[in-house]
Amino acid sequence: MGRTSRFTLQSSEITPESISQTPSTPTELTSDPRFQAVERTIKQFQCRADALIEVLHVAQEAFGYLSDELMAHVARQLKIPFSQVYGVATFYHFFSLEPRGAHTCVVCTGTACYVKRSAEILVRLEQEFRVKAGKTTEDGGLTLSTIRCLGSCGQAPVMVLDGETVGQCTPDSAVVAVKALQESGRPRPNDEGGVRQEGGGGRTP
Repeated sequence: MGRTSRFTLQSSEITPESISQTPSTPTELTSDPRFQAVERTIKQFQCRADALIEVLHVAQEAFGYLSDELMAHVARQLKIPFSQVYGVATFYHFFSLEPRGAHTCVVCTGTACYVKRSAEILVRLEQEFRVKAGKTTEDGGLTLSTIRCLGSCGQAPVMVLDGETVGQCTPDSAVVAVKALQESGRPRPNDEGGVRQEGGGGRTP
């Protein structure tokens, strides 16, 4: 997502020292009704570290994205370092660290797509919708991002619109597809399709 956390925990080793470095949970977060859904899930799994992905799923569904404060709270409750939570949140594409637009467009920049000029598709989308990759349009209507590989190389160049794969794109067809999605008025689903950032097209276990 092109985003750098303001926290600097690097070690994946679970220690009391690393946990203590995560900030306290701000009152504005704990007083949010959506926060209770996250807390219930954490308690349901008895604060187990192996419940991290499930807890993040619930947090993402409740808030729409994973803020630093929310991830830090999860780290503290599950007794794992912030770096571990951040690593999982940035590895899986369906997690977002910033508020997303009403619709999302993800352009694959993997080798097969790049060879077939996916970079030109990205540039055209940036120009047409006046938004840079990794950002959301000013009106909150569209979030444009990239991914290193969708695992759909046979359909290259590929992009994903609101979780649905669109293959054999051209700059023109990509613009047409995004505009059609915006005009449809169809809301973006909570689940973004479960695409991993590293070479796979599968969902998490």
